[in-house]
Amino acid sequence: MSAESSSDKFVEFENETFRNSVGTMDETGKRKWVFPRKPKGKYTNYRNYASYLMLAIFFGLPFVKINGNPFLLINVIDRRFFILGQPFYLQDFFILALGAVTSVIFVMLFTVVFGRIFCGWLCPQTLFMEMVFRKIEYLIEGDRNKQMKLDRQEWNAEKIRKRVLKWSVFALISLIIAHFMFMYIVGYEQVFRIMKEGPEAHSVKFLVMIFFTMTFYFVFAWLREQVCTLVCPYGRLQGVLIDKQTINVYYDFKRGENRSKWRNNEDRKATGKGDCIDCHQCVVVCPTGIDIRNGQQLECVNCTACIDACDEVMDKVGLPKGLIRYATEAEIENRETFRFTSRMKATTIFLALLIGFLGFLMYDRGSMEAKFIKPAGSTFFIKDGKITNTFIYTLLNKSNEKKTLTIKVMTPAHAEITYFGSEKIILKGDEILKGNINITFPEEDIKFSKQNMVIGVFDEKGEMLDSFETTFEGPFKLLL
Repeated sequence: MSAESSSDKFVEFENETFRNSVGTMDETGKRKWVFPRKPKGKYTNYRNYASYLMLAIFFGLPFVKINGNPFLLINVIDRRFFILGQPFYLQDFFILALGAVTSVIFVMLFTVVFGRIFCGWLCPQTLFMEMVFRKIEYLIEGDRNKQMKLDRQEWNAEKIRKRVLKWSVFALISLIIAHFMFMYIVGYEQVFRIMKEGPEAHSVKFLVMIFFTMTFYFVFAWLREQVCTLVCPYGRLQGVLIDKQTINVYYDFKRGENRSKWRNNEDRKATGKGDCIDCHQCVVVCPTGIDIRNGQQLECVNCTACIDACDEVMDKVGLPKGLIRYATEAEIENRETFRFTSRMKATTIFLALLIGFLGFLMYDRGSMEAKFIKPAGSTFFIKDGKITNTFIYTLLNKSNEKKTLTIKVMTPAHAEITYFGSEKIILKGDEILKGNINITFPEEDIKFSKQNMVIGVFDEKGEMLDSFETTFEGPFKLLL
């Protein structure tokens, strides 16, 4: 049997069986550690630039404030939430719920058109694993071959020194990441105060910080690509979202097959051979240990390392680049030039509208929220021909500005308000204030036992900031 025939049968067998196994697991079920070769090329450079930007945003955002508010703060413990510098309260959770629904729709539509670009370029797991921890590993242990050699050798002085150094740096980086993650929960001022005062004064928060550190260390030092292949649900979701019009990293099998080793001065086309020279460079650079030539796989995170590796080989042997590239399945099958289709344009516009809608919800919340509730068990009282109800008001100032407020009954007319304190209510920024007021009407103005009433809250300029609909109770009247 010829070498070419054997190779073709191997490829056919491999293509039939690869989906029955995991690329990072051997036949016995034992994990195969992935030692990807250090990638280089155009897309790797672009990803480096994008990663530097993302890392700068991650480490810089906790210190950014808008109008004195944190840019992003998710403090579940103290129920303090800030998104884009805007405070959110329990009363605003419907907006967060709508935002979550919008985000799910965005992810689904984005995946339908653009595949898993997010995984390879923006996902925090990929970002830290490939652009931080992996680079540290290359720096300490060397590239793929040196790492494999170090892994096979006995625990001598060199191996102990390199492994202890790597694990120590990993632990330090995990500790730093944990501190910055904690800043998004309690704020950087609180984190600095905890660091200054020590664990004895903040034992619970210190334990939480240690837990975060251990989690990050476990993920990036041991779990690694298993997060993408076994844990993350996004890869599984991809299987039901993508179709032949979805952009993904694809191997051009029509151009590449039949794959065969490179021979100088050989007319590959005349001998029925494709452009793939079966060098396996696309495999050795893959951080999840798969062979992209087997077709689209759930383990592929679209990191583009295989594109750069293949382009480098094609350039060396004088063949056109793009054997592995961003493309659609339909483009490869039908030999069509990629174009931005009407569906892609429509989906992109719809995604932009979704983001705009969410932004509108976030900024159209008003600067004030007012509620007027009757105390439990209270009732009206009548004196000198007038009916009086007592209300407990709750005023929430959602802005950072101090406001001087007045309360007015908008309907019905002829209302009198008695304050338990000053008529001018001063409310600081991001403050909640409660108090009592009495509202009185002439008895003849109250036609029903429960009269609809609208109460407005106004600032010093006379602008209404919020209104609240409630009922005013009076004696039962029989209408004839």
